[in-house]
Amino acid sequence: MSRRRRGREINGILLLDKPIGLSSNQALQRVKHLFQAAKAGHTGSLDPEATGMLPLCFGHATRVSGLLLDADKTYRVTGRLGLRTETGDMEGAVVEERPVPELTAEQIETYFAPFRGLVDQVPPMYSALKVNGKRLYELARAGEVVERKARSINFYRIELLNFDGRDFDLLVHSSKGAYIRTLIEDIGEAVGCGAVVAKLRRIGVGPWLTEWPEAAGDVPTKPATMWTLDELIKLNESDAEMAIKHAILPTDSALERYPVVQLDADSAFHIRHGHPVFVPKAPQTGWFCI
Repeated sequence: MSRRRRGREINGILLLDKPIGLSSNQALQRVKHLFQAAKAGHTGSLDPEATGMLPLCFGHATRVSGLLLDADKTYRVTGRLGLRTETGDMEGAVVEERPVPELTAEQIETYFAPFRGLVDQVPPMYSALKVNGKRLYELARAGEVVERKARSINFYRIELLNFDGRDFDLLVHSSKGAYIRTLIEDIGEAVGCGAVVAKLRRIGVGPWLTEWPEAAGDVPTKPATMWTLDELIKLNESDAEMAIKHAILPTDSALERYPVVQLDADSAFHIRHGHPVFVPKAPQTGWFCI
């Protein structure tokens, strides 16, 4: 009896430009099937109605998926004032419409200050978090509302890029676990008229940034390259091996921002065998490389 084919051994990370309308897992499965990869995983959910950076880890790179799940994220988001919906975006049923006060860009910026830095954020009902084994969005669709614990989130940067009197474009840089829909809803309540997400695009995860808005300044010197599904399909049709070579980043690229600790031979031996070691000047918190 012949052995079952396990798929192609691929090791590394692909920065997928996730299209609108696909869940993170659906996008992962399409790329995994396209490359006939033996092992692959994504690094945390991106809303189906959001687009942008979704790092996919292949083979040995799945070992760093937890690190990328914990990494900070950067978004471009458009909020729309005057609306509240069930889901906090334009896909949900409208719950309430309110008049939008006349505001200048300078005036609306004053509402962002309380949300910068550490804040306690309550996850929305329409989210992938589980309660008693069920996704919150499943409970929400069944008409149930359950208590959710607030989580500490750090919004490092909330910067206004554009404002037309109703829609406001923001650059948001946050710690892991932030819900941008909740941020926009909270800003809308602070203004007094409600707000929903009209458009959401993730442009950065951990060490990778791309499509940096000129209005934000501080342009990255080495923007990352994302690949759309259509680009991957075309590249794969012409030369599958070349597609993998061009699109897949080395696993080490996920570690570039982290400090490196040099070990002597004895310490390295003990670490490999699961023993604790004392390393002078090693970071006391956070991730680091050895």
